[in-house]
Amino acid sequence: MADPCSSRWIHPAVILVATDLSDLDRLMPFALEQTVDAHTRLILLHAIASSASMSVDAVGLPYYDPSGALEVAEKMLRPWCEEARRNGVECHAIVREGNPTQQIAAAARQFFADRILLGTRSRGRLGKLLLGSVAEQVLRSVNLPVITVGPEAHLPVQSGFEERVVLHATTLRETSRPSAALACRLAAQLNAELVLLHVLPPADEMAHEGALSDFDAAAARELQALAAETAASGHPQIETIVLHGNPFIEILAEATARKASLIVLGATHHSAFDNLTRDRTVYRVIAHARCPVLTLREAEAAAVETLPEHTSAFHV
Repeated sequence: MADPCSSRWIHPAVILVATDLSDLDRLMPFALEQTVDAHTRLILLHAIASSASMSVDAVGLPYYDPSGALEVAEKMLRPWCEEARRNGVECHAIVREGNPTQQIAAAARQFFADRILLGTRSRGRLGKLLLGSVAEQVLRSVNLPVITVGPEAHLPVQSGFEERVVLHATTLRETSRPSAALACRLAAQLNAELVLLHVLPPADEMAHEGALSDFDAAAARELQALAAETAASGHPQIETIVLHGNPFIEILAEATARKASLIVLGATHHSAFDNLTRDRTVYRVIAHARCPVLTLREAEAAAVETLPEHTSAFHV
């Protein structure tokens, strides 16, 4: 995995914006906000699955029409490229046919993307239990920072007096250090306060384990140590919080209360069986967050936990 503090992750030269075309109104304001000051190049990518290239003839029979689908997609992307160029941002649009996840990964490699930006949709009860979203597959397949913009996300309205906040929810595992370092550097770049949050299981559940105060104290010490480690890299404004409850609920509640500009999460590798469900913290936060969510895939190798067993409820 690349150095999480690499300047190319903090000041990306290329951002790949993967779009299904219906989310351009939501994605492009965020993309432009990330590029205007940094002079970053935007690559707008739309991947057309074979099934999306089917048309119907005069008698209602379906036929394969890839050229028509490509033409429509290029026409929809063109105005956004022009808008970006009017804002001084170099922007190019590409349309490809094939599996969206594979095409996004291939384009990221081809254009040496430093960051991927894509939209997500909030799904119904069944949708949250089944694997299949492009966003989830991308998170599992690339070793780059991925910023997802959910249907409830919006750009913050800055009054000039409100300080920006970057919220990093951490498991405190050793493999979560890269995402913490990246959150620190991004907060410094945004001139924002960095909030480090760790969520423990509900207090009533932990009471059965005994020594509840010991677990709380251990978590607080580890979080403070992480804050000291990240502060050493040049970010003085760091707040640490240890809460009890459902990680998904607590992360979103804290982000909403603080009007966070960005949530940063480490995405943990799981087995194929685990990947059959998406009722996990990362995906639920992404689907409902009112700000962008940056995820960084954690190392797949097993790591030694820094806290006593059963202290962390943050499973992703």
